Amino acid sequence: MNIANWLNEAARRWPERPALFRGEVEVADYAGFARRARLRAAQLRAVHGVEAGDRVGLFMKNCCEYLELFYAIWWIGAVAVPINCKLHASEAGWIVENAQARLIFTDDGQVFPPGELPEECLELAAFGDFASASLQADSRELADPLSRSAGDLAWLFYTSGTTGRSKGVMLSHGNLMAMSLCYPLDVDQVNAEDAVVYAAPMSHGAGLYNFIHVRCGARHVVPDSRGFKAAELFELARGLKQVSLFAAPTMVKRMVEEARRQGYSGEGLKSVIYGGAPMYVADLREAVEVFGARLIQIYGQGESPMTVTALGRAAIADRQSPQWERLVASVGMAQSCVEIKVVDAQRQTVPTGQAGEIAVRGATVMQGYWRNDAATRETLVDGWLFTGDIGYLDPDGCLTLTDRSKDVIISGGSNVYPREVEEVLATHPGVFEVCVVGEADAEWGESVVAFVVAREESTVDQNALNSWFVSRMASFKKPKKYVFCAELPKNSYGKVLKTDLRTWLKERSTATA
Repeated sequence: MNIANWLNEAARRWPERPALFRGEVEVADYAGFARRARLRAAQLRAVHGVEAGDRVGLFMKNCCEYLELFYAIWWIGAVAVPINCKLHASEAGWIVENAQARLIFTDDGQVFPPGELPEECLELAAFGDFASASLQADSRELADPLSRSAGDLAWLFYTSGTTGRSKGVMLSHGNLMAMSLCYPLDVDQVNAEDAVVYAAPMSHGAGLYNFIHVRCGARHVVPDSRGFKAAELFELARGLKQVSLFAAPTMVKRMVEEARRQGYSGEGLKSVIYGGAPMYVADLREAVEVFGARLIQIYGQGESPMTVTALGRAAIADRQSPQWERLVASVGMAQSCVEIKVVDAQRQTVPTGQAGEIAVRGATVMQGYWRNDAATRETLVDGWLFTGDIGYLDPDGCLTLTDRSKDVIISGGSNVYPREVEEVLATHPGVFEVCVVGEADAEWGESVVAFVVAREESTVDQNALNSWFVSRMASFKKPKKYVFCAELPKNSYGKVLKTDLRTWLKERSTATA
């Protein structure tokens, strides 16, 4: 059940099939990809003494070496700890310490200042020569990956920490396989001609999609920029053809803007799978106008990665359907490997159409939180993962999210879901982005505050937004305050950092008191 078997088998079936690309330049075929992974595995084991179950950190921007190291780690039964490359070194150091990692790979091996890492953890360069004669000899002893059981830990993913200290999500080889097999069943078909582009961070959802593309012998492409640039992505699509990628909604918005500027309509682009944050109906309408039937939605969490629900390209593209707005406002139906229920505060199932906390059960659900039994007991109950997300199921089984349970605003005793407010404001032609949070209010308990990024050359103001809002939604949900800003704070996955916005409001309130 070792997930590294998928690379080993791909190399045996299709040794000359193109595998790794930097931009449009081929770096390795599948035989070369597997050989490089084995050499790195030999280095980990013979030089650094890494054993099965040991944790190895990866703190880098996207690169082909990231994939080589992933498979080297799993080849010897160790555990990959991918770390958000945009974190500060001190934050990454905390993760390394919490994970009790033996090694951490960075680009040049010189990211962490002295004393930043635990004494038992060594920083190594991911780039450089690792193909010595002795390692080549050692690698021959690693013809096949070490045998692992389905429940053995493979990927230790630290949550993005938008609401507090991140937790280590334990994902097993079995979890990763179940997640991967859902992809062709529920998300998108994969074949050898496909090219998956890693524009979003490989430490998160984009990296998780490598598995099914390895299993099917597809191409793996890291842009020259090692990140996301819409114009670069379109050039890759034109040159490589059959390009797929995972993108946060903010990335999709940037793609739409650049496509309109260029007059690009999706040539060479096969699929854009989006998720990780809300995609508002107004934004999706624009994206469909530009890209047509190339958009696919998924909903998941690190605790059940990429695999709670999916909404296919046909439903998203069919704007003539009378059900279109209802469907695209949802996140689709349960994926093949999970079941979903919606529960109340006592964790009892609620009727169809009633909002509550979303719970998920299935083969993709994590093993628990690393070294955090209390959080595991709270989140995993009788096999059910209690997500902390609020939503409801309709009679057709489509799931609609309203918000995170921690984000619900209780104003004057009434619940206000930030997403429904954001959906209305996002349709205003002068609004580019919006995020709604609650602020402490002596009279109402909490009041609604909207942070707004206006489109260029827009003259939108509070009065215009209020008029727009009350003509479309109940007045009691209207923002009491608007804060106009140049951009919203986001993590590297495109999620708005609501904690930062609440902190800013609190600090401003204290300063003016």
